[in-house]
Amino acid sequence: MPHAKKVLPYPILLILLTLALIALFLVSLALGRYRLEIGQIVNILFSRVLDIEPTWDAIAEVVIFQIRLPRIVAAMLIGAALATAGATYQGMFRNPMVSPDFLGVTSGASIGAALAIILERSFTTIQIFAFVFGITAVLITTSIPKLLRNSSITILILSGIVVSGLFRSVMSIMRYLADPDTALPSIVFWQMGSLSKVSGGEIMYVSVPMIVCLAVLIRLAWWVNIMSLGEIQSNLVGVNYKLYRRIGIAASTLLAVLSVSIAGEVGWVGLAVPHLSRLLVGVDNKRIMPVCILAGAIFLLLVDTLARNLSTAEIPLSVLTGFIGAPFFIALIYKQRTTIGSNM
Repeated sequence: MPHAKKVLPYPILLILLTLALIALFLVSLALGRYRLEIGQIVNILFSRVLDIEPTWDAIAEVVIFQIRLPRIVAAMLIGAALATAGATYQGMFRNPMVSPDFLGVTSGASIGAALAIILERSFTTIQIFAFVFGITAVLITTSIPKLLRNSSITILILSGIVVSGLFRSVMSIMRYLADPDTALPSIVFWQMGSLSKVSGGEIMYVSVPMIVCLAVLIRLAWWVNIMSLGEIQSNLVGVNYKLYRRIGIAASTLLAVLSVSIAGEVGWVGLAVPHLSRLLVGVDNKRIMPVCILAGAIFLLLVDTLARNLSTAEIPLSVLTGFIGAPFFIALIYKQRTTIGSNM
């Protein structure tokens, strides 16, 4: 893993990231076709818990609570989830190039979503299909090492590559057979990632498992530090390597599946943000995890705010995450090329 000097004292860094997230949250609520003032937004938000006399139009409340707030909360949750899952995978598997979809989550979820779209199902059904097929892909990936009676990290990663490749081939067939006027555009748009159809109800039923998984990974951070030394060293210091690896994989995978089922395929968050976090706080996962939660939320919220404001037609999330994440990641790899190369 890349070693880096700490840029700021850790508590100050957390405070600054929290303030940046709050500021971006308010700015994101204000921006859109229906523009709002920051002060007005604060009053509307606090009017739900305090006795504040309305001085705003009813449409302003509708825009905030029914349109923008669910989407903003989803962006923050998914950004935090993907970044934390990526940091956990990279720490456990001692591989800085691992991302949350390496077990086949994204490819499996894509097939589920495409199937629901071809069958002309509702958006909720698309999410359910994506979740089920994403979990199925992970189960297949994790079953291959058991069948081979080889539970090494290398075999698990190779299994993920094989399953992802197979599922993407199936996806290509489905896209070829899909109706080019109706289903195909929807499949392509879903694969590129979007939060345009997210509702408050959908956020409610995924937020609890997401928060629980994030809490589990934060609690697991110390063990991730030990597991990054390898299975033999972990067992020597009394850490049940296989047990904690399974817990980490389960929590990280659930975060990835839930994220993909809501927003489609969103790249770069789980790969670039953990590297940025290490650049800021070093290699201690107990510090990396909280920073990943805040930095991931900031990154995806910024991307989603740009996606819905840069043009009249909404830009898919993965387009922007690629444009923002790829140059940053290349620069980061160049800066850390010596330490990354020595740890691959």
